[in-house]
Amino acid sequence: MLKTLLCIAAGSGLGGVARYLVGRWVQSLSGAALFPWGTFAVNVAGCFIIGLIYGAIDRGTNIPQDVKIFLTVGFCGGFTTFSTFIHENYMLFDSSEFPALALYAGASFTVGLLLAYAGHWIARSI
Repeated sequence: MLKTLLCIAAGSGLGGVARYLVGRWVQSLSGAALFPWGTFAVNVAGCFIIGLIYGAIDRGTNIPQDVKIFLTVGFCGGFTTFSTFIHENYMLFDSSEFPALALYAGASFTVGLLLAYAGHWIARSI
């Protein structure tokens, strides 16, 4: 268990640093002050990376469990949790679980947006 946690911690640290560097770099290239191109790029890149990893696993590529945890939960989780969210939605889609997909995607976006609003409102009110 300790080895697994260390793999996650190492991957998360590298993913977080990569998120910061890639996000800032892309945002500086875009020249756009309002649209968050850096975050957008990180989120979609994370989706691509986690798709590659799980696609390789689905194909039968033998990836040791510690490496898989380091890359998915660790690096991709530190890089962007959006990649995990999209992968979970993909799994529901791939399993033809369309009502669950609609509920999960819709509720995550709606509740997340409402709670972000509530957090902003509370922070401004105190």
